[in-house]
Amino acid sequence: MSQRPSTLHGLGAEFPSASALLHAAEKIQSMGFRRWDVYSPFPIHGMDHAMGFKRSRVSLFSLLGGITGLSTAFALIYYTSAINYPLIVQGKPYFALEPSMPIFFELTVLLTAFGTIIGLLLLTLMPRLHHPVFNWDRFKRVTDDGFFLVLEATDPRFDPDSSRKLLTEIGGTYISEIHHDPELDPHPARPEMEPAP
Repeated sequence: MSQRPSTLHGLGAEFPSASALLHAAEKIQSMGFRRWDVYSPFPIHGMDHAMGFKRSRVSLFSLLGGITGLSTAFALIYYTSAINYPLIVQGKPYFALEPSMPIFFELTVLLTAFGTIIGLLLLTLMPRLHHPVFNWDRFKRVTDDGFFLVLEATDPRFDPDSSRKLLTEIGGTYISEIHHDPELDPHPARPEMEPAP
């Protein structure tokens, strides 16, 4: 295996359409790659399945947030109404379920929302103000009409030569090396044009 530069983030390839990117993702996933991503101007139906994604773990954070909110509401109401300052109001017991329901609902929903946001940020490593793919000139088209796939150099199956050949075989064009900092690489690889038929 050839030695890869320390600044190399990976190899990027452009695909002509959403369907071509979907098929490329299926092939990359079947090859056993684990550290790679796709980028497109809009969501592509079936891409999650093509990339081998399982059910999102964000729902676990949401569940934990909801349980925390409900438990907090119950403990707060019970402690203040039945232990710290017991007071009979309109003949109700110190702790009654009916008047407590709005507090249960509000704190459960509130902490579920917080758990969802925190889980999303933690699992996606956001906020991230800069990403190495922003150093790739062609990546500017991703918000318009560009479809891209990037194999990361940290993947155990990554090899600059064989990975470049693989991207070409599955229909990738303009294959380029993507570096963490272009200033650290005085001779960046030139993008490859689409091979002649």
